[in-house]
Amino acid sequence: MNHLLPRRRFLQLSAGTGVALLTGCASSSLPSAASTRLANITAEPGRQPDVTAQLRAAPTDFELAGRTLRTWAYNAKVPGEVLRASKGDLVEVTVANALPEATSIHWHGLSIVNGMDGVPGLTQGDIEPGDEFTYRFVVPDAGTHWFHPHHGLQLDRGLLAPLIIEDPDDGVDADVEYVVMLDDWLDGAGTTPDDELDALTTMTMDDMGTMTMATSPLLGGDAGDVTYPYHLINGRPLDDPLTFAPAPRQGDRVRLRIINGAGDTAYRFAVGGHTMTVTHTDGFAVEPVDVDAILIGMGERYDVTIDVRSGAWPVVALAEGKGERAAAVLRTVDASSTSTPDLGAAIPELDGTWLRYADLRATEPASLELPADVDIRPVPLRLTGGMMQYDWGINGVAYGNHEPIQVAADEWISLQIENMSNMWHPVHLHGHTPQLGRGRAGVRKDTVNVLPSQSMEMVFQANNPGDWMIHCHNAYHLEAGMATTLSYVE
Repeated sequence: MNHLLPRRRFLQLSAGTGVALLTGCASSSLPSAASTRLANITAEPGRQPDVTAQLRAAPTDFELAGRTLRTWAYNAKVPGEVLRASKGDLVEVTVANALPEATSIHWHGLSIVNGMDGVPGLTQGDIEPGDEFTYRFVVPDAGTHWFHPHHGLQLDRGLLAPLIIEDPDDGVDADVEYVVMLDDWLDGAGTTPDDELDALTTMTMDDMGTMTMATSPLLGGDAGDVTYPYHLINGRPLDDPLTFAPAPRQGDRVRLRIINGAGDTAYRFAVGGHTMTVTHTDGFAVEPVDVDAILIGMGERYDVTIDVRSGAWPVVALAEGKGERAAAVLRTVDASSTSTPDLGAAIPELDGTWLRYADLRATEPASLELPADVDIRPVPLRLTGGMMQYDWGINGVAYGNHEPIQVAADEWISLQIENMSNMWHPVHLHGHTPQLGRGRAGVRKDTVNVLPSQSMEMVFQANNPGDWMIHCHNAYHLEAGMATTLSYVE
């Protein structure tokens, strides 16, 4: 299996130029996982962790719609168990690698110390098969996040889990809370992610002519590269749906923490019979806004509340442009246990008022509050490539051939992202949570969907030193090279 930077190319680069090309460091070799573990403890000496966890990444059997599939997972569960901590906690997670290849974990959405960010070849060495690595970091902000590997296409297997950082003062007063992880699934169901990538990278014009492309006006055209036999909510498909528990009572305020952990699929999400109130995106609070549906790209998160009505209601995640769906049941205590909504039926909310970025305004505590006279340095970031050559890149080059974006500590940066391709891309920035645009109420997001021929601006202060990845969160585009790095310099 290839890594994001194939090992052959890594050796060629390191032999010719040193790893400084990738890391911004003077060292000619990356630290091992063991030395990285010792070098990046950021909590004060002697502090005991507030939260500890043991994760074993290993092959496992996964029961899906009456089939037993072979996949990879954390602690033999798909998705992995929710990891919860509180803002300011010291978290310590030991990862044992029982996979047949190296792995790592990226803590998606957390602006933590660079050496714990989990990008091999950039912030740490590989966790090799049979080895362990202990991640140790303080969580700076509350919010709905998740974790996954940053090795090859491991993300598109079962190696993913929610990461919830709690804060009693986050402004949401809910009676019941559910974590909702969306995912697309093909591993073990007659193919693997690596098989799919091989097919994509060896396509001919004849292959292109026979393909049925997923398309969506909401995504500006092409909706994705891969066809999935299943779409899941918390590991369960449409024909074996989850019923959320514990059941709420009529009139309860229910909080949904929605995470898109998919490899190649955006979802249009709605709850039948209900309006959703959006309270957070990518972990940060927004002024409440009521919508019928949310379009959520890979890597994005939304927190919403609903005031639940009596009955059994469909919770639907439509695979945007692909025609398939995941669904679950939200049933109140007073509803009959035999009452089940038709999860395959159309619900009007999916075609109702849907959330746009322009609808979102950061609350005052969540705003970056840019100084009026601040000097913001523009950094162009062009998303390039296409399906025929499968040559996805940033600024016309693939990761490994790129020049890092150099920044100085404390300067303000404007990533000016322009999509030059014919497909949408969810762009994710590690180590920082920028705001969209320069207005006072610019919403804070670490992952943003950029549609074809459109531009987005992500503004942030360079206040977290290290070498950080910026990439498309389509797993196949990332593996093909749609990534670059942000490197702090003196």
